[in-house]
Parts: sequence; structure tokens; C-alpha cells
Amino acid sequence: MQKRTLGKSNVEATRIALGTWAIGGSGWGGTDEQESIRTIRTAIDKGITMIDTAPAYGEGLSEELVGKAVRESGKSREDLVIATKAGINFEGGASRDSRPGNLENELNRSLQLLQTDYIDVYQIHWPDTDEPIENTAKKMKEFFDEGKIRAIGVSNFSPEQMDEWQKYAPIHTSQMHLNMLQRYLIDWFEYCNKHDIATLSWGSLAHGMLTGKFTKDAEFPEGDLRSNIELFQGDRFPAFLDAVEELRHFADERNLDLIQLAVRWLMDHEPGADFVLWGARKPSQLEGVQEADKASLSKEDLKEIDNILYNHVSDLNNGDLNEYGPPLRSEK
Repeated sequence: MQKRTLGKSNVEATRIALGTWAIGGSGWGGTDEQESIRTIRTAIDKGITMIDTAPAYGEGLSEELVGKAVRESGKSREDLVIATKAGINFEGGASRDSRPGNLENELNRSLQLLQTDYIDVYQIHWPDTDEPIENTAKKMKEFFDEGKIRAIGVSNFSPEQMDEWQKYAPIHTSQMHLNMLQRYLIDWFEYCNKHDIATLSWGSLAHGMLTGKFTKDAEFPEGDLRSNIELFQGDRFPAFLDAVEELRHFADERNLDLIQLAVRWLMDHEPGADFVLWGARKPSQLEGVQEADKASLSKEDLKEIDNILYNHVSDLNNGDLNEYGPPLRSEK
């Protein structure tokens, strides 16, 4: 499978990575632990070398399952890239917390749950504006200099916040929200391209919409994260579904399915993602990953995709990152 180096680090990984948000269960209807472990092992068997997780995915459950699966896979630890995150405190309800002391505690817990003595890519999950970026960046640089982490990453940081961070520490990776239906952070990807920061995309399948599994009468119960996301509300929801149905035919004509098309768009669009998170919670959801890796979309294909989408939805740059992130400590 295609590989790239993560920015200016010495870490190399497959461009398609396994995303384990759903494996944590929170907001996704719970977790089948054995099924989750089989999913991670299947990803490894298919050649995926990077696994992205976070303490926030089930308050450590996703990390624990990743650790078990990697150990059971028999794969050499050096052949895999484990990416996890920090900066959320769960005491009294989740909130952003990038204070150095909390980061130290989180790193130690993540190392224990992941059953490893180093983390390849360590990312601050959400910017914490209650804490000076200088303090957080210097602590991450300390972890890097000590060899506890191999690459420093941020997630959901604006260009202005990344500018401030780089006064005190390097940024090797930036993980941000992007898919062909939600492009409101596209200028953040442009910024990273200019500054040689590797980009990772989360929400690559528009939270399931780009699987084609939803109908216009779909309902999302309380506890399902989609119940609070604008993409699935109001008049835009049926309009997007009409667009997705047309994209299905477009994909069929190119011997691709919708998921492969969505992933390939992220890999071939400019600006796009250097690394695409392919979320899965059962092995069958990884079918076609190798074919997606081998496929490609031409400039003409990308233009036609845009024509299809804009024919149904006028604004693909409409979005709100605040729909996803935990509050600041001062907001609790």
C-alpha cells in the first residue's frame, strides 16, 4: 500500500490508516470487544500500518483494544505506527485540558493501555484556549526529546494556533475534519501543505453518509452523535442524500464503491489529505481498502464530482467544528 513520511518526522506509514473512533463505542452504540480486535487485526493483515486512536474514544477503551490487537497480531511493533491523542480530562465530564501535568498523566496511561513504551504520533486532540499554547508545546517537545513519542501532532488547530505552536516546538502532523461533503476547513489543509505538516483527515466518510446506507426517513436517537450534526438536519439532509445517490452511479462507472470514492477523493484532491482515516468497527467494513489504495481519480473526475455535489447543495464549505469538540474547563 502507498506510504508517505509524516511531515518532517522520520515516521513512515500507509496513506490509508485505520480510524478507531467508533471502536470506542461512545456515540456509536457501544462496542463488541472481540469484533473490534478482529477489525484491527484485519486492517493490519490488509497492509495498513497506521492505527489512529484516542483516550476520548470510550475513555480509554479504544486504546486498550488497539493494544490487545497489536499484541495478538504477532506483528513487530516497529512495523506499525500508533497514533493517539491527549488533552481531554474526564473528571466531572469531559473537557479540554492541555496543562502539562495532565499531559504527563495521559501519556503514562496511554502507554499502559497500548502496551507499548513509545507512541509514534502523539496529538493534542483539541486546542485548549484556557492554557497558553507555549506551555503545551514545550511539554510535547519534552516528550519528543525524551524519545517517548516519535512525532508531534495537533488536531483541530487553526493556522493561527499552529503558527503560535511552532514558536516553541515543531508540528509534524495535523489532523482535521474533511470529506467531499464538508470542506469548511479546506484552507487549513492548504496551510499545512505550505508548511510541510502532514495532514490526516477525520470524518472521511461524513459520519456514514458517504456509505450510502441512509434513507430520507432516517432518524438518529439521542446518544447518536449524528443527532446533533448539521449535516444530518433540515433540508440539507435529503439534498445530500440525492447527491450521494448520484455519486454512487459515478463510482459504479469507475468500478469503485462509495467508500472507495470518498477515500480516493481525499487522497487525490488538491488540497487533500496526506493520510486518510478509514473508520471501521467490524472486519467487513474494511472490504475494498486495498482497491481504494490502488485506484486514482483524474482532474476531470474531481471536476465531475464537484458538479454533482453543487447541483444538489450550494455550499460545501458550511460547517461548524464546535459540533464535535468538548468544552473548555472554564465553560463547565
